[in-house]
Amino acid sequence: MIQFRMLNRSKGPAMWSPRAQSDRMLFATKWREMLEQTPNVDFYQDMVNSLMVKDGRVYGVVTGLGHKIKAKSVVLTNGTFLNGIIHIGEKQIGGGRMAEKAATGITEQLVSLGFESDRLKTGTPPRIDGRSLDYSKMEEQTGDNEIVGFSYTNTKKLLPTQQKSCWITYTSQAVHEILKTGFEKSPMFQGRIQGTGPRYCPSIEDKINRFAERDRHQLFVEPEGFNTVEIYVNGFSSSLPECVQYQALKLVPGFENCKMFRPGYAIEYDYFPPTQLKFSLETKLIENLFFAGQINGTTGYEEAVRQGLIAGINANQKAKELDPFIIKRSEAYIGVLIDDLINKGTDEPYRMFTSRAEYRTLLRQDNADLRLTEKSYRLGLASQQRMDRVKEKKEKVEKLKQVLSTVFIEPDEANAYLESVQSSPLVQKQKIAQLVLRPNIGLQQMKMQLPAVQNALAAFDSEILEQAEIQLKYETYIEKEKELVAKMSQLEDLIIPDNFDYEKLVSLGTEAKQKFKK
Repeated sequence: MIQFRMLNRSKGPAMWSPRAQSDRMLFATKWREMLEQTPNVDFYQDMVNSLMVKDGRVYGVVTGLGHKIKAKSVVLTNGTFLNGIIHIGEKQIGGGRMAEKAATGITEQLVSLGFESDRLKTGTPPRIDGRSLDYSKMEEQTGDNEIVGFSYTNTKKLLPTQQKSCWITYTSQAVHEILKTGFEKSPMFQGRIQGTGPRYCPSIEDKINRFAERDRHQLFVEPEGFNTVEIYVNGFSSSLPECVQYQALKLVPGFENCKMFRPGYAIEYDYFPPTQLKFSLETKLIENLFFAGQINGTTGYEEAVRQGLIAGINANQKAKELDPFIIKRSEAYIGVLIDDLINKGTDEPYRMFTSRAEYRTLLRQDNADLRLTEKSYRLGLASQQRMDRVKEKKEKVEKLKQVLSTVFIEPDEANAYLESVQSSPLVQKQKIAQLVLRPNIGLQQMKMQLPAVQNALAAFDSEILEQAEIQLKYETYIEKEKELVAKMSQLEDLIIPDNFDYEKLVSLGTEAKQKFKK
């Protein structure tokens, strides 16, 4: 991690989102080290050209060098490689990533087996030499002083001073005019790209075309790592000719003398509409075959890694003839993502948003360990140590809530502090738990300001304080959502038979009837 920020802090805890800027090369190296140190994991580097299928079951793969590798389960995580085409202006290059070959043969075989496929596109921005930029003309974006991280283990955290800054700059009307000169050579506007692009992170040419009324767009200038000068220009994805990209960038504040490592490009690839999958991410048509990532029509890394985790778990469960592992919408964002994909499908790259989850008060980032560690432990993934830590956390949170419900604060001790945060004074003593329910009041601040609170909370660390406070403040909302989950769970277990006649339901619209039939 080179920078950490907790996004949406000004909103309620259900909206808080941890974000890390990571060193790309260190990340890949660390993952490889971890994989190579894992017992029973073997590696073989080759291109897979086809699957070995018989009687509706997959039983292995065939590689480009002709090797046949047998398997009880196969997971396809093809990313953007299936018949991938890279577009830069009028240039077209076969590839799944710059300088990496596309994968051929798999789509054609799956279509011959009865699968439905389609095309999507995504893009990437130019990479710039950071030494050629003038950061004095940009707005600095530093990391948080409090680095929470993503893990509930005692992972060593960066010091705030070790973080690398990101920077913010903007396009302008002049930048947009230069970009427009490339539209006649744009693969997107000239129809050479057939696939649908992502609505929520569109290319810069798409932005200035769709939002013509806006005279500028924000760009995030992000370092690629600790030991490289390479810069990622987030917000400037493009498939325009490289000379147009370069001329336009030179008009962006701070980029006047920029040097380009490589241009941005669009990539078009095959995907398989995810309505062809079960909840376990196993395909309905071919047993023991699992799909994960962009092959299912999703965007970026976060969506892909969630599916990879679930497909991997279920490939293992299937190989051992165990029940599939299914996460519900009410249990995790993974559940929302997979439920959306297989029940609604997608015809554009799917991105996960908090707004897609109807139970987001329950699905907070602060309680992921409380929600999911036990499931992980039962699968044999989480260690005994992690399980013990979660049990200890639960017990401490309950103990703290009891303390908060029994310790009283006197008016003469609390009122000066309450006045300072513009909260009503006390007329009689009150439990700490009652005070916490007020807006603008938190346990950490009370601990610093009120000796009685400090004494009562001395045995509890900040993680326990935050968890207890959230549970108390949002108790009513949390209970309402739990009731809603219970009601919906009863309905979820009802199966609509395949021979059900939707035409007889006059209350359903035509589109709904068509979708149900399909």
